[in-house]
Amino acid sequence: MHKTSSSLYYSLGVMSGTSLDGVDLCLSKFMIQSGRWEFEILKSETIPYNLNWKEKLSSAISLSWSDLLTLDFEYGNFLGTLISDFCEKHQIKPQIIGSHGHTVHHKPELGYTIQIGNGNCIAKITGVDTVFDFRSKDVSLKGQGAPLVPIGDQLLFPEYKCCINLGGFANLSVKSTKHDIIAYDICALNVVLNYLSSKDNKEYDEDGIMASKGNLIPELYEKLNKIPFYKSRPPKSLGIEWVNENIFPIINNFLPTHKLFDIINTYTTHAANEISKALPPNNHCLITGGGAYNKYLISTLSDYYNGEIIIPDDKLISFKEALIFAFLGVLRIRNEVNVLASVTGAKENSVSGLIARKSK
Repeated sequence: MHKTSSSLYYSLGVMSGTSLDGVDLCLSKFMIQSGRWEFEILKSETIPYNLNWKEKLSSAISLSWSDLLTLDFEYGNFLGTLISDFCEKHQIKPQIIGSHGHTVHHKPELGYTIQIGNGNCIAKITGVDTVFDFRSKDVSLKGQGAPLVPIGDQLLFPEYKCCINLGGFANLSVKSTKHDIIAYDICALNVVLNYLSSKDNKEYDEDGIMASKGNLIPELYEKLNKIPFYKSRPPKSLGIEWVNENIFPIINNFLPTHKLFDIINTYTTHAANEISKALPPNNHCLITGGGAYNKYLISTLSDYYNGEIIIPDDKLISFKEALIFAFLGVLRIRNEVNVLASVTGAKENSVSGLIARKSK
């Protein structure tokens, strides 16, 4: 195990997104230098889900509570084994694990959010203290339980006015002043594009090629743009339930009568439009997440936005979220605020996450 001081930590972030690409693992070193946090990504890897796990996770939303609890432990054991194999492969052992888990239900308006992947299973298998269930405390404080990334954007990327993640959902953090930050989910992204790509037996629209071959469907574009969520003010967050209720019914009405590539083009254009409207004008914005590789999306976004779009190196594009969950774990162990009420709408900032201690 890496030895640490009170200002040096080796933490492993574990992230599974709604797009079901796989599990992102990111071991990073965090240190405090000259009064600010610095980081270095040491080892990182995305481990794709096999078909069995894709089916289990995609259908988890319809499970009974007892079956969901069973899956919570099964998935926790799966993650623990995955992490152990990763650590053995790279000859490492982190001090902390920060695991987001996999979101099955996100209903903050009803007072709950559920991410499976029991941290006690992870801690037992890996022998590493594991922080998990980062969202529930904020929801109990009447917050959205999301977004969680902004504290990482604020402390790890202070040089950027705006940070955008293009994952299953598109979300952003905007620094309004030195100490204030605004953050929220903008729209569904890869969770929709991957669904559409599957109609052509593809896992995703690689480089946005399918979108680039299609043409805009004005009627569909107009219907998507009129979805009420876009006019609501932050704090606000999205979950797969919202997509099932608001996006898929619209798209499914067009699938039988329109070309697939035209629908993909229209949704990609719609997403680029919504993202551009959310960005601070005439500024520079850091773009990460799988959507950063979608050339058609980025090109369309660049056409709509009057500021600068910054695409970092591949490692940061792919692992920024896992990096930040590793950091949230560090803050939790230090008993420091890791969820901001200003972005979630909660009654107060919180030190969030349950800690599963390794077996003695």
